[in-house]
Amino acid sequence: MIPESIKTEIETTLDQPVTETTPLHGGDINSAVKVGMESGATYFLKWNKRAAEDMFEAEAKGLQLLASADTELIVPEVLAVGKEHLLLEFIEERNSGASFDFGVQLARLHKSSNELFGLDHSNYIGRLPQSNKYHPDWLEFFMRERLEPQVKMAVDSGKLSKEFTTIFDRVMNYTYVVFPNEPPALLHGDLWGGNYMFTDDGTACIYDPAVYFGHREIDIAMTKLFGGFEPDFYNGYNEEYPLERGWEERIKLCNLYPVLVHANLFGGSYCNQAEALLRQFF
Repeated sequence: MIPESIKTEIETTLDQPVTETTPLHGGDINSAVKVGMESGATYFLKWNKRAAEDMFEAEAKGLQLLASADTELIVPEVLAVGKEHLLLEFIEERNSGASFDFGVQLARLHKSSNELFGLDHSNYIGRLPQSNKYHPDWLEFFMRERLEPQVKMAVDSGKLSKEFTTIFDRVMNYTYVVFPNEPPALLHGDLWGGNYMFTDDGTACIYDPAVYFGHREIDIAMTKLFGGFEPDFYNGYNEEYPLERGWEERIKLCNLYPVLVHANLFGGSYCNQAEALLRQFF
């Protein structure tokens, strides 16, 4: 199941043979298995033979940045990274956990700040490149590094009409009014229900990040994109780091970025959803 070249790399890195693999499901971009080693240790392996050369390296950096923050969130340890694979600590999942505390810990993650919006390297969201060029202003970052590249990609591929290439000035004017002025927050960057789980002791574990320093409402909006997290999650978040008034009204604007990403990755109904959101800002 594991490509022989990757299996050889893992065995060399861990200095022992792979004895068992168990398929894991849920990802749309990469293949994944639970790997059992001769010693009895288990690891999580994901791979993609067509991955961009630095995709897994960028993901590893993101996990390490999240792990370095002052929170109690669990982040899988990076064991090895290659051009086509990423080997991580394997963490057992539990069906439910402490949603309130998850919210508290995400709020603490968002208190990790930076002077500028962006990151010192670019990375990926799904398999799409994500530019993190630094900007002193959130709006400028959001427009130039998030919305513009995705709209251009969608227009160039025929997923969106060319009329949307003229949307940015209108969105910019609208955005100045609604986004509260807050310091850059360390974001997970792709925090939907498939990118976290609860562990055996009920603690939240986060993974598959697309990290950068941005406006914290981006992460909160993403949690609402596919139905929302448990109410206690938002209660815990607001107790630790209350959201500014009107955050619920800004969700659609924040989620314009991930909807555009989904349109470019998967097409179909996401294109219609992206178009409907874009038209709201004309």
